[in-house]
Amino acid sequence: MKAHHCAVCGHPLYADNTHCESCGTRQAYSRAERRIVPVDAAGTYVDADERMWFTCRNGYLSGCTWLASTPGGQCSGCDLTRTRPNDDDMAGLAAFKVAEAAKRHLVIELDALGCPVVDRHTDPERGLAFDLLSSADADVVTGHTEGVVTVDLAEGDDARREHRRALLGEPYRTMLGHLRHEVGHYYQWLLVRDGDVLDGYRALFGDETADYAAAVERHYAQGPPPGWELEYLSAYATMHPFEDFAETWAHYLHITDAVETAREFGLLDADAAADDAPFRDVVTQVWVPLSIALNQMNRAMGAADVYPFVIPAPALNKLDWVASLVRAGES
Repeated sequence: MKAHHCAVCGHPLYADNTHCESCGTRQAYSRAERRIVPVDAAGTYVDADERMWFTCRNGYLSGCTWLASTPGGQCSGCDLTRTRPNDDDMAGLAAFKVAEAAKRHLVIELDALGCPVVDRHTDPERGLAFDLLSSADADVVTGHTEGVVTVDLAEGDDARREHRRALLGEPYRTMLGHLRHEVGHYYQWLLVRDGDVLDGYRALFGDETADYAAAVERHYAQGPPPGWELEYLSAYATMHPFEDFAETWAHYLHITDAVETAREFGLLDADAAADDAPFRDVVTQVWVPLSIALNQMNRAMGAADVYPFVIPAPALNKLDWVASLVRAGES
């Protein structure tokens, strides 16, 4: 994440700040400028091109702090959400705020990486949409289908999510992690379709036409294969090439976001992990030493590791390939 500061007094700001804690100036996030900007008492902002922007109408509903292009309208980030809990579902709406905050974080990162983020209204066939569903009355399966990411909002409850993490023996489980993984399925569906890209994918991840339902049944009946740690980032990645790609994509986002954040806040030299550096070098020369230090810091506080993973050589090759896929999409 970028380091933001109040344009009026210079005080540090966080992504979801609505006011500067020092001078009290009202704030909102401009996706067009990728920064937090001051807004007037009416919630309006005029950019350098004299275009007027307005605070999103969903501030109370979802905690949104982004700017919309029309008065009383919703922002482009909220446009990505297709379904939300009913107004009388208090527990669902509370978890909805957690999911929306994570989704805003995700979109900011995707924008920074140059990944296409187009909503279903703009592109009904290949656009991205989120169904953020309450499981209060019916089970919800988190997943992705042809551009629609479905999320069980119960994952926004820390106690329930931690229970599921322990039950499944997972080293890491967060709402942001879920979104990064599921959007990985979306970008595979969007970008890995044919030609050299598909050939490169299959050479690293395997044949995606393998029976997915059978793979899921086998994984939950037998678990990951012996020695999986030498090939994969996680046990879940061993299930099917789809899941291996989505896990790799999620880790690519974990790493790029964490490295940028460390650089922005002075924990890394400004030239570390330059944008044109080979991603495998970023991982081995920057991320691995940084993650070890961060893990040790957390252990010093009696907390869990920030990054409880080891990156074997085959997984590093996959991460580097995903990075090249993203960079090719930028050009």
